[in-house]
Amino acid sequence: MANLTASDSLQTGVTYLSVYSQIYSRSEHRTHDLTATVSLRNISSEDAIFVTRAQFFDTAGKLIRTYFDQPIFISPLETVEIVIQEVDNEGGTGGNFIFEWAVNPGTPEPFFEAVMISTSGQQGISFTTQGIKIR
Repeated sequence: MANLTASDSLQTGVTYLSVYSQIYSRSEHRTHDLTATVSLRNISSEDAIFVTRAQFFDTAGKLIRTYFDQPIFISPLETVEIVIQEVDNEGGTGGNFIFEWAVNPGTPEPFFEAVMISTSGQQGISFTTQGIKIR
């Protein structure tokens, strides 16, 4: 956890990341469940970054859960991961995260990415999504 104060001269931002708990298979009436690994990456080799909120929403935009009650810091080049298990399909086909974060001036913004995967027998599927800064 990190203790941030109003007097800190941090630059803040908000990033959106799409995360698929399910995808459609063969038709809109059949879905396939996925495991999602959400990576919160500090791409700076010198400064820590801070994630002040991580919220997960379902396809309808309803808040499913908040992952951090307090700000966390991520050390230089460190990655923090959130794993959404294959049996947890609450996010549905259009789930997403909203991340609020803060960095020191001149520090690269955090990088948010998700990897979705599932295997069945000898067949597997995997793909990635990347976050986009919205504020």
